[in-house]
Amino acid sequence: MNVRRSAAVLAAATAVICAATAPVVAAGPSPSASPALPAGLYGSTDPTYDGVWRQSLALLAQHTVGVKPAAKAVDWLTGQQCANGAFAPYRADPTASCDAKVMVDTNNTAAAVQALAALGGHDAATGKAVAWLKSVQNKDGGWGYTPGGASDTNSTSVVVGALAAVGNTPQDVRKGGKSPYDALSKLTLPCDGDGAGAFAFQPDKKNSLAANADATAAGVLGALGKGLVVEAGKDGATKTCASDTASPRQAAANGAAYLTKALAEDGHLKSALPGATDQPDYGNTADAVVALAAQGGAARAAKPLKWLQRNSAAWAEQSGPAAYSQLIFAAHATGADPRDFGGVDLVTRLNATGPAPKTVAAKSSDEDAGDGSGSGGVWWMVGAGLAAGAGIGFLLSGRNKRRRP
Repeated sequence: MNVRRSAAVLAAATAVICAATAPVVAAGPSPSASPALPAGLYGSTDPTYDGVWRQSLALLAQHTVGVKPAAKAVDWLTGQQCANGAFAPYRADPTASCDAKVMVDTNNTAAAVQALAALGGHDAATGKAVAWLKSVQNKDGGWGYTPGGASDTNSTSVVVGALAAVGNTPQDVRKGGKSPYDALSKLTLPCDGDGAGAFAFQPDKKNSLAANADATAAGVLGALGKGLVVEAGKDGATKTCASDTASPRQAAANGAAYLTKALAEDGHLKSALPGATDQPDYGNTADAVVALAAQGGAARAAKPLKWLQRNSAAWAEQSGPAAYSQLIFAAHATGADPRDFGGVDLVTRLNATGPAPKTVAAKSSDEDAGDGSGSGGVWWMVGAGLAAGAGIGFLLSGRNKRRRP
């Protein structure tokens, strides 16, 4: 997942493929925001399909590393909410009412909930959003990208993260007697055959399931009841596939076993986009690091983490705030230093893609501020009240989470 995209809107498909297959350029200072874009928005590219997603991830990542976002950045996100509580990918005129032409969706709504819940002080907004999410839950217990759409692993998992972020117990959120875990269990592959233990995105037209690495990274977190921001789980958690997928924790272990095998050779996952299958999928690899750390401990994610530290800088520079956020989530989940991630200060790079934050975690004195590289060691912060936050946050390589074949 090139910064994981949620099930993409069909009109965005061409743009997504072009972005994913474009040549990677050398990393350098992040471009300043376009004057044509809202002042509070992170990123300088067209926000039509990922504005709320990338803003949510950016704010969540900043909070996770002790950065207090600019008020106008938070206000921009809250201003995108519709009266019914839902969020669309982007509303150019947030003062206009959300009519039937405004394509609200579960992924952007759930991501916004995770960010606003972590920041605190937005109970009214998150309450309305969660109420809307519950109102569009499918009878199988899951969620699709759009209201009424067939349940998929990515959408169900990002909503699980939103529910957990506001203190709800996902198991207790039911429709037709079914919980999100019931929906996820139906999207898992058995422990024999191709894709053993993986999650599928959705059944195909023949109701068959195909392993999907992007969905599997999401499904592991969803089955664990977690979101985009996680603490490392206990080392030594089950590492083999077992048939008891009725247990959410076993389904998570099975998915993690699949990811471990997929990462074993190269340390990274490959793109599933047509014409780009030989290219690394940096975003999906970052999500896999988070999933593996959550399920089996930081050591289990060591190989793909090292690969990201060596290779992800140019991708993140090209992809923008959501990519930097995904890497920060990977660093946080494994205890790595987000200010010296393979020599790159992810926090400074992320902050540079939008309005200057109110408060920034401190750098060590011998860190090179010119190129964003760090001195290594344990990162630290100054200032009262800058506790690192968490909540889940999951899915799309810029997310609009993209649907994979």
